Amino acid sequence: MKLYKKETVQYVNATIEECWSFFSSPLNLQKMTPDNIGFFITDYDGKSMYSGQIIQYKISPFLGIKLPWVTEITTVVDKSYFIDEQRFGPYAFWHHKHFFEATENGVKMTDIVHYALPFGILGRIMNTMVVKSKLKTIFEHREKRVNEIFNS
Repeated sequence: MKLYKKETVQYVNATIEECWSFFSSPLNLQKMTPDNIGFFITDYDGKSMYSGQIIQYKISPFLGIKLPWVTEITTVVDKSYFIDEQRFGPYAFWHHKHFFEATENGVKMTDIVHYALPFGILGRIMNTMVVKSKLKTIFEHREKRVNEIFNS
């Protein structure tokens, strides 16, 4: 299985408390995702983020085909970082770390995603042809939305 890595850094004009409050709410994830991904939460317990929390989604990343996606929040360190991992979904492996660091210029947000695709060589081809650029587009959209909400 080939493991890929996507890392992004963005500075947010907000306090660590404001940043944490917004990004640690599962409901705000949909606000950060492009409409053409067809992303929506189908079930979660409505509570603030905690280790062990299960969140269920539907996504339509390709040709409008709806896929279930289940993630677990595996680690939460208040106002510092949290990790979500796929339990069921389109990836063979998905591990996403979200770091928040207070700086003189606001909050430095760092996202590190490690992922793998199923289907061996076909998955590698799909990553090269589609998935890598889709993830780039998703994170670019998120950067734009964060700038609209916090940095304008």
